[in-house]
Amino acid sequence: MTNDIDLHVGKRLRRRRRLLGLTQQQVAESVGIRFQQIQKYECGANRVSASRLFELAESLDVPVQYFYEGLSRRDETDGDETLAADVLSQKETMDLIRAYYRLGERPRKRLLELAKSLEPEEAANDAA
Repeated sequence: MTNDIDLHVGKRLRRRRRLLGLTQQQVAESVGIRFQQIQKYECGANRVSASRLFELAESLDVPVQYFYEGLSRRDETDGDETLAADVLSQKETMDLIRAYYRLGERPRKRLLELAKSLEPEEAANDAA
């Protein structure tokens, strides 16, 4: 049975792997396991041991606590944190982030301003 914490850790693993543009095979090889195990970790079917989590953190260049970020706040929010996690785990979002950071500083600022100008007025008022 899938535990909420295992599922959260798996989603964070998938998010970081995708952000770095790595395949499950590449991550698995870096820690000496098969890619099927990474699949099981990412969907929360298998629990990641402490030693394996440490190895994954080193391989993905993040502190171990990265995998737990957002857990305590998840219970206190009304679902906004979960929605944000779902959006950030989509491939399209990761592709957009990678493309954005490949741009120079000036084009990035211009693109950000353009995106803000396209935001619906109600959302812009909520953010202020």
